Amino acid sequence: MSIYEICGDPQRRHDFILLFEVTDGNPNGDPDAGNLPRVDPETMQGLVTDVCLKRKVRNYVSLAKQSAAGYGIYINDEGKALNRLHQNAYDEAGIKSSGSKQSRPDVENVQARMCKNFYDIRMFGAVMTTKVNAGQVRGPLQMTFARSISPVIPMDISITRVAITKEEDAKVVVGEDGSEGKGGKTTEIGRKPIVPYGLYVGRGFYSVPFAEDSGATREDLELYWTALINMWDLDHSASRGLMACRGLYVFSHQDRLGNAPAHLLFNRFEAKLREGTEAPRQFGDYKVYLNDRDLPKGVTLTKLVGD
Repeated sequence: MSIYEICGDPQRRHDFILLFEVTDGNPNGDPDAGNLPRVDPETMQGLVTDVCLKRKVRNYVSLAKQSAAGYGIYINDEGKALNRLHQNAYDEAGIKSSGSKQSRPDVENVQARMCKNFYDIRMFGAVMTTKVNAGQVRGPLQMTFARSISPVIPMDISITRVAITKEEDAKVVVGEDGSEGKGGKTTEIGRKPIVPYGLYVGRGFYSVPFAEDSGATREDLELYWTALINMWDLDHSASRGLMACRGLYVFSHQDRLGNAPAHLLFNRFEAKLREGTEAPRQFGDYKVYLNDRDLPKGVTLTKLVGD
């Protein structure tokens, strides 16, 4: 029996908890704060946006599927204009696009083609009511911001790089007496924003009715769980430090609309600092617990990562 047998069923509602860590890195920079790691200013808990997490999923799917049919990425970083992607779908359907005056049947035809061609539209949805109107899709998979369990202290560390940006700074100015003047730089100062350590918890939801509308399949859902587990190893960079998935817990409902409220299931999860730990710097500094006893009738828990 596959580990995805139940949690990969597209005809069940799923609610899930994602637990991940960052060590000496910046999991999600805030452009309004000089790219420092995002924080809640009142609690100083770290934040990672749903958009950031979905970007990692998209990148994983793109690498895993290598542009296989049906697994294109709509929100891409390849410079492909969205209107051009819409127009391609119109051309494929043999329909002339006419902007806001497009007939509803035409829009629905093209919208279905977009869902069929692009994984992230099927799963996350998309607003495609642009100049070339391809409709609007409400995706079955939605995620919350991830929030660190403990407060984090964003640090802006100075670094020295042996690389000069301006040509004039690299030149040595020689005086009339032969002495060297200004210029001739060999290093420049840079910045690296990080958090020393953060353990983050995010939550998400999968809706059967929306999946039926978008055409999401078992393969799509299983690929999503695989991405949440493995995407960190394909996203390493000097700025991100060390990031890893530490827990992925999926509550699957027998009823397509659900057998229990999501917040009550999420309340079964708890992570707190171990006694005597003041400044967490590793996963072992936390005690993680998920109550899997006496689950509501019709709810099954699959622990894809973690105990």
